[in-house]
Amino acid sequence: MPEPSPVEPVLLRETTPWGVRLVLNRPAKLNAITAEMRDALTAAIADAEADPDVRVVVIAGAGRAFCAGYDLAEAAPGTAWEWREVLARDVEATLAVWRCTKPVIAQVHGFALAGGLELAMACDLVVASDEARLGEPEIRFGSAPVTLLMPFLIGQKATRELLFTGDLIDAAEAKRIGLVNRVVPLEQLAAEVDALAGTLARVEPDVMAPTKLMLNRAMEAAGFLAAVEAGLDLQSFVNTSETARAFDEIVRRDGLKAALAWRDARYEERLADRGR
Repeated sequence: MPEPSPVEPVLLRETTPWGVRLVLNRPAKLNAITAEMRDALTAAIADAEADPDVRVVVIAGAGRAFCAGYDLAEAAPGTAWEWREVLARDVEATLAVWRCTKPVIAQVHGFALAGGLELAMACDLVVASDEARLGEPEIRFGSAPVTLLMPFLIGQKATRELLFTGDLIDAAEAKRIGLVNRVVPLEQLAAEVDALAGTLARVEPDVMAPTKLMLNRAMEAAGFLAAVEAGLDLQSFVNTSETARAFDEIVRRDGLKAALAWRDARYEERLADRGR
């Protein structure tokens, strides 16, 4: 009888000359974040923080995408309070990346959506491939982002358009509005990130850490953490809206693929009605 194949870890760690590359590893699911992956990433960031040999952290995705967001197939909580507890853990994982005293680079290809885009935005720098697609489509299935990094990065008007429409944008547009730092061909992405990480690694930690802290405190002074807390409270109720409950019910009854088809059909019908 053949031995059972080993279960692949949901997060891979690659040691590099400049530090560590953390690779989200659920390629068949476009690296959708489960609770297991979220906790593994948080632990890996803490390990990198404590390791003096790590000067820079890179977060990348295996397979065809960086990250399609949180796994919608995981069981949804029932009450707003239960939702708040789950979302608080998700937000804390994102903020662990943001607070890391070492520079963190997002290596983005394919899709960076919803919680996946929030993860990328929590990184200090984002390098994207030219075929990448980024966005926050949550509003189309009765949800909304909770970490609220976007308005502090690209301003209110661009944020409102992306969050109110749920539209995706390409890497060139993301760079134009300040959502990413660099855009390169896909085949050059890893090399570009390696070169940038190598440059950052030359800066001594006792200079890099306070510089990052100053930038983070500027966001805090502008109200970032208060906005996160308020958003967390409101999102807990958004996720119990009629639309969100209908989406969750279809996931439970017919599966995620059917729920996404329902979401897209509703959106397309409304666009068609507007065009009449």
